[in-house]
Amino acid sequence: MTSTQGHQGHTGHTGHTGHTGHAGHRITVEPGTEHVRVVHDGQVLAESRRPIVLRETGCPVRYYLPPEDVRTDLLTASDTRTHCPFKGDASYWSLPDAADLVWAYPDPKPEVAPIKDHFCFYETETVTG
Repeated sequence: MTSTQGHQGHTGHTGHTGHTGHAGHRITVEPGTEHVRVVHDGQVLAESRRPIVLRETGCPVRYYLPPEDVRTDLLTASDTRTHCPFKGDASYWSLPDAADLVWAYPDPKPEVAPIKDHFCFYETETVTG
């Protein structure tokens, strides 16, 4: 059985709760044991059994994957950059037919330090069974 998560904002953090100074906003980051996979047009772009799981108020759960588990050879760095007040500045990578499909935080805020240089995709499947 496979479930797919769509995109709706980015998230990330490990083992502790981030205090953001915004009432009601919370980020947690912790090592995960889920088996996750990213497939685009039939090609596996990433597969990991050691994601960092980031939960953020108002956003879907995000899996940040270690670079060793991502086909970085298929990705091209993009000029796109975004800023999150809770996580920091994100850099993006693309495929020839999918712009800005994956992002990472090269220098995240201390509260979410474990996501540093880990890749997060908009569409990540959780593999079960």
